[in-house]
Amino acid sequence: MKMKTVQRRFGMLLMILAAVALIAAGCGNKPTAPEDKPAEESGSDSGTNAGSETNGDSDSDTSAGAEAKYCASPTAELENTAADDPHHKDTNPVVTIEMEDGCKVMLELYPEVAPNTVDNFLSLVNKGFYDGLGFHRIIDQFMIQGGDPEGTGGGGPGYNIAGEFAINKFNNDLQHERGVLSMARQPDPHYDTAGSQFFIMVADSPHLDGSYAAFGKVIAGMETVDGIVAHPSPAPVMKTVTADTGGTTYNEPKTIKK
Repeated sequence: MKMKTVQRRFGMLLMILAAVALIAAGCGNKPTAPEDKPAEESGSDSGTNAGSETNGDSDSDTSAGAEAKYCASPTAELENTAADDPHHKDTNPVVTIEMEDGCKVMLELYPEVAPNTVDNFLSLVNKGFYDGLGFHRIIDQFMIQGGDPEGTGGGGPGYNIAGEFAINKFNNDLQHERGVLSMARQPDPHYDTAGSQFFIMVADSPHLDGSYAAFGKVIAGMETVDGIVAHPSPAPVMKTVTADTGGTTYNEPKTIKK
C-alpha cells in the first residue's frame, strides 16, 4: 500500500515538472542590450530586438495640474550653457523636448559635426514624429534612450541613415560626455542602421566615442534629464518636440532602404 502511494506521488511530481517545462519553453526570453552600450535600433524587419531597460517606479500622475515630476518647476527660466561648448554657434539649430509634465530639455544640434544625422533629426522633428513617444530605455549613470514608435527598442521611421562616426570612416570628434545627444543603431558591424532612436548621455562614456553618431548636446534642462532617470517607469513621454532653425532651411536626409 505504501509503495503504491509513493508511486502515485512520484508520478504526480513528474507531471507537474513536465507542465512547468512546457510553460517556460512557450514564454521565451526577450534579448536585451548590454548595459554599457545604448540599446541598438533593430527595426522590425531585422530579426534583432534590443529590448527595453527600465527601473521600477510606479509614479504615473501626469494629469493636468499635477506636480511636475521631472524638474522642480516647468515655468522656471532655463539656464542656457551653449556658449560653454566649442562646437557652439549662434546659427546652430535648437530642439526643445517638452515632457508631459511641462518640464523641458533644450538641445543644440551640430550640423558641422554630423550633417546628415542633423538633417534626419530635424526632418523627423518637423514631421511631429517624436510627439507622444517615450524614453523606453533608461540606465542610471549612463543614458536615456527614446524615439521608438513601438516603445520596445525595435522601431524606427522605416529607413536607415549612414553612421557618421570614426569606425565607419567618418570624422566626428564630438565625445560622449554628459549631456551629449547621439544616435542608436544595431550592433557592430551594422554601422549604417540608425533611424529615429536617439540617446542623451547622463554620464561621460568615452568607450562610445567613434562608434556612435554624436550630433548635439543639452544646453538647458539637464535637470529634466536627471529627473527622467529618477522616474523611469512608466516610460516618460515627450509631449512635443520642436525645432528652431533660425530661418535656415535644412535638407531632407540621405536615407538607406531597409
